[in-house]
Amino acid sequence: MNRSQLESFLRDHHREAFLWARQCCGFDGELAKDVIQQVYLKILEGKAKLKHDTNCKTWLFTIIRFTAIDELRKSGKSESLDSEVEVIWDEPEAEPENYEALVRRLPKMQQEVMLMVFYHEMTLEQTAEVLKLHIGTVRTHYDRGKKKLREWIEKMRIEK
Repeated sequence: MNRSQLESFLRDHHREAFLWARQCCGFDGELAKDVIQQVYLKILEGKAKLKHDTNCKTWLFTIIRFTAIDELRKSGKSESLDSEVEVIWDEPEAEPENYEALVRRLPKMQQEVMLMVFYHEMTLEQTAEVLKLHIGTVRTHYDRGKKKLREWIEKMRIEK
């Protein structure tokens, strides 16, 4: 891809890229803006190159994810897996139609999988590629996340 094609691609996918960056940054909009800027610089300066057999959107999301991880690590905001395990069984304190709050209650990996599949319309295979996981692992996180969300939504409906 030449520079003008890259710029056009980035313009066309900016909204999705920012939303994904925001999700990767723990829903911190300011940090997401910094991450997006760094990602665009990496791409436009040629530090991140697209392989010919790679899906462009998957490639972009992978760069965003790893850049966000680096930034979170630098700022000391990264969480250990132990802290995520505690969140799994907490009951959501969400308003009936606030599904984003429900998704935030899921463990980090389930959050990422659910957001990529439902909000960014990626396949499980593309999600596995972005997250650098085996497809079976992604399917497991997807199934567990769906079951937990379904359980919480049904419980909220009953409590109405």
